[in-house]
Amino acid sequence: MKQEQIQFENIFRDKVVLITGHTGFKGSWLSLWLTSLGAKVVGISKDIPTEPSHFKETGLDGMVRDIREDLRHEGAITKLVCDVNPDFVFHLAAQALVKESYRNPLLTYSTNIIGTANLLNALRSINKKCVAVLITSDKCYKNLEWVWGYRETDSLGGKDPYSASKASAELVIRSFIDSFFGSTQVSDIRIGIGRAGNVVGGGDWSLDRLVPDCVKSWAQGKEVGIRSPESTRPWQHVLEPLSGYLQLAATLSSQKELHGEAFNFGPKSDNVNPVRAVLNELARHWDKAKWVDESGGAHEHEAGLLKLNCDKALALLDWQATLEFDETIEMTANWYRAFYSRDHQSIVDTSREQIQSYCNLARQRGSSWANQILKPA
Repeated sequence: MKQEQIQFENIFRDKVVLITGHTGFKGSWLSLWLTSLGAKVVGISKDIPTEPSHFKETGLDGMVRDIREDLRHEGAITKLVCDVNPDFVFHLAAQALVKESYRNPLLTYSTNIIGTANLLNALRSINKKCVAVLITSDKCYKNLEWVWGYRETDSLGGKDPYSASKASAELVIRSFIDSFFGSTQVSDIRIGIGRAGNVVGGGDWSLDRLVPDCVKSWAQGKEVGIRSPESTRPWQHVLEPLSGYLQLAATLSSQKELHGEAFNFGPKSDNVNPVRAVLNELARHWDKAKWVDESGGAHEHEAGLLKLNCDKALALLDWQATLEFDETIEMTANWYRAFYSRDHQSIVDTSREQIQSYCNLARQRGSSWANQILKPA
């Protein structure tokens, strides 16, 4: 199936777009991108999860309709979704940290499983065409520590509470599609599933995350301790999977046959690197950056190797990653350097400039979607 040229701006301009988790790292970048495309963005989040936050520093509270609610509150979420009556939904709200899932497994399960179920149940009340992209994680796969990239048909699983919660959320999504939004039901809801992980980029201040830990310490002239320098991850800039989510939503809007399909959004194969490589590359862009290996201590289980096969996204969505590894890290370092070196009020311009630069690179490198979104509103 050949993907047609899709103009994101024509897809999203003046459309009501509901984003859950809009105050988080990925959600705030997606909100900023969609407002630039002329969308009417409505966000639902329990709170602003970090201090500082990309959401606050970019002034997004003045650009979107900002709603505070917990997705675990079934009645409230159903009412909100009905009131918003969205054309598009991007579900990113989650407890997204592996280490936190060990500290608070029940919160992780209830947020990621029940929260997802409540949103899906609320969508049953929408009586018009609505495209929903539900984001889970690359960690939903049963990790066998092999060298091949996981495909969308591989088994789900998860040893830690976070991974298990994401695999469980996938089962919930599938059951709702088959039971309420399938081909035998009268429904205008179209659902796509996005799987990605280990995004980096400016504005992430989550606890126990590699890049935030480094820049917070380095900005104070301190060295940072690293517990798993040899762990390998598919590092990608936050804008990479977001472009995939937008492409998936745009394609679903015109191609109903993709309803219910899951897609991996991962980096180029040579962006799969150990933590040590990320540290060394990041340090190249930061004056007097130091880190120390603390891998000898006892730590909770974390996957050592996990990467994705993204052939399906290329074949059916005409999507592929844009950035090289060094570009990914350089963009990330540049954002944090800008944040720590000048007036924070200008950081929204830095973020918009990076969206623009990313789109320019994607266009130059042949991404069909990028030809259509070069001029933010």
